[in-house]
Amino acid sequence: MTTKVFIAGSMNIKHLDPKVKERIDNIVASDFEVVVGDADGADTSVQWHLFNLGKSKATVFCSGSSPRNNVGEWPVESVVTKHAEGSRAFFTAKDLRMAEVADFGLMIWDTKSTGTLSNVIELLVRKKKSVVFVNKAKAFKNVGTVEQLEELVGCMSEHAKRKADEKIKLLDRIESLKHDQAQTQMFA
Repeated sequence: MTTKVFIAGSMNIKHLDPKVKERIDNIVASDFEVVVGDADGADTSVQWHLFNLGKSKATVFCSGSSPRNNVGEWPVESVVTKHAEGSRAFFTAKDLRMAEVADFGLMIWDTKSTGTLSNVIELLVRKKKSVVFVNKAKAFKNVGTVEQLEELVGCMSEHAKRKADEKIKLLDRIESLKHDQAQTQMFA
């Protein structure tokens, strides 16, 4: 069975750092399959990089009937959702599906995007690890535990944390993960 890597990132990141490109090159060289979204920004930049490599296994995920971007004309997985077209919940449906099918995540994050942060959390909920490239710091952070997630959240400004809490209930989700981790340890 092929390993699948969910690659996503912030919409305002239009150019991939050389370190991210190198990581993607390694994913492709390992013959892993890439699952990527159809949004502008990091998703499309990842698609262009994959296209330029010329030999990548990729599937583009979209909410609704057709992708906004599919640079390489790869296979598409359209995720059906009852949420209003164009709403946060509408686009989140494809992200939830990608977190479900992937084995790992590679996220490219601007320390503000709640969508990217939510993807990291969704993978963690499913006991899957992410490597997050923090664009400002030009560094990778591994997230496979709640503690590592909290360390990642520490990269955010207070304003960005408040926004994330409003949009995705960040603090509740962290507490829920801590509770789940404690339960798992208690019965291990």
